[in-house]
Amino acid sequence: MVEKFLVTAALPYASGPRHIGHAAGVYIPADIYARYNRMKGNDVVFICGTDEHGTPITVQAIQEGVKPIDIADRYHKVIKESFDRLGFSFDNFSRTTREIHYRLAQDFFLTLYKKGYIYERRMKLLYCPNCKRFLPDRYVEGICPHCGSEGARGDQCDACGRVLNTVDLIHPHCTICGTPPTTRESTQWFFKLSAFEGAIKNMLEESRHWPDNVRNFCLQLIEKEGLKDRDITRDMEWGIPVPLPEAKGKVLYVWFDAPIGYISATKEWAQQIGQPERWREYWQGNVKIVHFLAKDNIPFHALIWPAMLMAYGDFNLPWMIPAYEHLNLEGRKMSTSRGWVVELNDFLDEFDPDMLRYYLTINAPQRRDVDFYWKEFQRRVNDELADIIGNLIHRTLSFIYNNFDGKIPTPSEFDEQDKEMIRLIKGAPLTVGKHIEEFNSSAGLKEVIKLARFGNKYFNDKQPWRTLKEDPKKCATTLYICAQLARSLAILLAPYLPFASQGLWKSLNLRGDIHRQRWEAAVELGLKPGQHINKPEPLFTKLSDEVIKKQEGKLQALLKFQAPSVVSEQDFAKLDIRVGKIVRAEPVPKSKKLLKLSVDISGKRRTIVAGLAQHYSPKELVGKEVAVVVNLKPVQIMGIRSEGMLLAAEDEKGPSILTTDRPVKAGARVR
Repeated sequence: MVEKFLVTAALPYASGPRHIGHAAGVYIPADIYARYNRMKGNDVVFICGTDEHGTPITVQAIQEGVKPIDIADRYHKVIKESFDRLGFSFDNFSRTTREIHYRLAQDFFLTLYKKGYIYERRMKLLYCPNCKRFLPDRYVEGICPHCGSEGARGDQCDACGRVLNTVDLIHPHCTICGTPPTTRESTQWFFKLSAFEGAIKNMLEESRHWPDNVRNFCLQLIEKEGLKDRDITRDMEWGIPVPLPEAKGKVLYVWFDAPIGYISATKEWAQQIGQPERWREYWQGNVKIVHFLAKDNIPFHALIWPAMLMAYGDFNLPWMIPAYEHLNLEGRKMSTSRGWVVELNDFLDEFDPDMLRYYLTINAPQRRDVDFYWKEFQRRVNDELADIIGNLIHRTLSFIYNNFDGKIPTPSEFDEQDKEMIRLIKGAPLTVGKHIEEFNSSAGLKEVIKLARFGNKYFNDKQPWRTLKEDPKKCATTLYICAQLARSLAILLAPYLPFASQGLWKSLNLRGDIHRQRWEAAVELGLKPGQHINKPEPLFTKLSDEVIKKQEGKLQALLKFQAPSVVSEQDFAKLDIRVGKIVRAEPVPKSKKLLKLSVDISGKRRTIVAGLAQHYSPKELVGKEVAVVVNLKPVQIMGIRSEGMLLAAEDEKGPSILTTDRPVKAGARVR
């Protein structure tokens, strides 16, 4: 039975190049899934495109003195180039600045507005007195009011995943100039998300096939906080204008317009193939919609986006939302601002794309955060790609080319070991395919490696170099089966390694595109005796220590001291830092990260909330003399008034509080 799939990959912001973490957590697994289902004979449309109305684009344009569209044009080209080089098989890679998207996004707004699901309301917003502008979303950073993490953006905290409003941030500052903002009132339009709480909860409860990190996170969020109405307009010039006369100067919030890009990109694809109405089959017909994304996009795709679709009324809801965790780099969280990343185009300038696809699949951040280590990358490429898959294929085809006139040998009667190898070949497509269908492409790839490992053992056990002279018929049978295994591996590897699999297909002198083969064809012994093969070429090249040391050296250079921004002595003197003694410490209820501390400073006790619970027990902290900034404005964190901030150093192992090397009187000034 042919199934219909609409597969999407989260729209990347066109504010900079994409790095290997983006590929690992969204685009590679999405491409594997789409390629596999096409080979299964299913009807698949694979959609993506750049999101070009995000605040990062506007901020960067201001910093560079150019127009936002200039930034979007630049990085749309860069991102598309890197995606093409990695072999992503999108049916359409669109842009949210195209007219078709503007029209659909405005239609979405007006439809919801006319149905009563959008309303206007006066609200308090942050305003930068220095930049003389309202500060939406990523124009603002501060401390998360829920978990106490620093660097939380105005729309979401990456640490705890909570959706935020800018006015909720503690100690906010303008990301353009660093000025603490004031608050002013402005009229904005709100989406009545609360009206869909029951429907969304039912959807989540029924979607038991969804990953736990999506389903449970959303259900717990609804249970704790409920779904609150969301403002969906912003006071900005760059974006899709709100289609109401009274909303002049306001644009649609990027997270309202961006997911609509999945639909507009599908409509654009239908127009490109000359069937302008065919998009409806994938949004209004019997179809499975699959959204691949990273975990920080879960609330928008699993809560807000389905509610928008429900409100509009004519579209299918997501069938599956695979959300991947994060990929770290050499034990540290990736940071584009600090340069602690490996950008895709930089990687592809020096390495084969299938090497990256292999490593990021076999080491996928599917259920937990994982790390990219250059040495581990080298080990897996050399020991698995080259020594297991590459070695099996090269010695099989080389043996045939050199000893059988480059023709597939004619087998004789199969013995039990031959039959077992054939059984493994015939069973692999079902096993590998089941893993991919269950959104566990990593497990599927491990099964392919296991099959190749069995093939190497079979080759060694059969010793064709000996039987070539002692028992030529037995040797021919061995090489016949190994050649059939190579053909099956080409098909099984096609969703994972599109370039190497096509190269292997060509070496076998098989016609056509490997990606147009039927998945089930991998069970067949499809090479006929006497068929010519081409002169084999190595599929994979081993990586030398020198190559890897060069990459590690680039990263180590980033860890060297970089001069911070210069501040005056007068500015530093504004900070009142004192020695305090922790006299009591206890966990903050309903928080995994926060501790409530009572700190003695000059005989007076202050309450300080600190994000140390995952690194220190309360017992470890009591009695320690610590450095405290005492002249910060008190803030409410998890309902507790916090009256200062502990100083700590942080590296890849976490925070280490700053203490004195000898007893010092509580209240002593730190100079």
